[in-house]
Amino acid sequence: MSKKPKAKDVLIDTASRLFMVRGYCGVGLNDIIEESGIPKGSLYYYFPEGKEQLAIAAIENTKRLVMEDIQRVFTDKENLIQALQAYVYTLAQMFGEGGKPIGSPIGTIAGEKHSTSEPIRLACESTFKDWQTVYAEKFIAAGYDEQQANSLATVFHALTEGGILLAFTMKSGQPLEQIAEQIPSLFAEKPVEK
Repeated sequence: MSKKPKAKDVLIDTASRLFMVRGYCGVGLNDIIEESGIPKGSLYYYFPEGKEQLAIAAIENTKRLVMEDIQRVFTDKENLIQALQAYVYTLAQMFGEGGKPIGSPIGTIAGEKHSTSEPIRLACESTFKDWQTVYAEKFIAAGYDEQQANSLATVFHALTEGGILLAFTMKSGQPLEQIAEQIPSLFAEKPVEK
């Protein structure tokens, strides 16, 4: 017998999904209450500060889920280039035509709230840094020094975030597939000696 999910977890999962699809400004607390089936009193019990506090919990939840996906793909592929390509192809399937596009994991909220909510901006910044740390660790494992690895992790992250935005706009995974195809020419399997 499976346990019934806790109301707080249901609220966070629902908010995560709705924020990713519609963005922060496109979702009201009533939308979250209606979609989740959780009473308004419970929402304010768990998130007394309201929507912003719930959004930060949703960002943390999304960060954890995406990190699990990245680490799963990277664990399956020891080779740097194959790991990077496999991850981007996974994104192409998720965000392309026929996939289940649930929105840019954090990009939508980051774009909307970076200048109007410092707590949300900081949560997004932390998320991006944590994802980039996982990317950098893969570059370090391939022989890059820490500075190079961090720089390349930023480049790889920018490619994936931009590819997701293009995939949404074009309603196709093709931009991400093209990024994946170019990874061998963009990143070396082993760093060039200086």
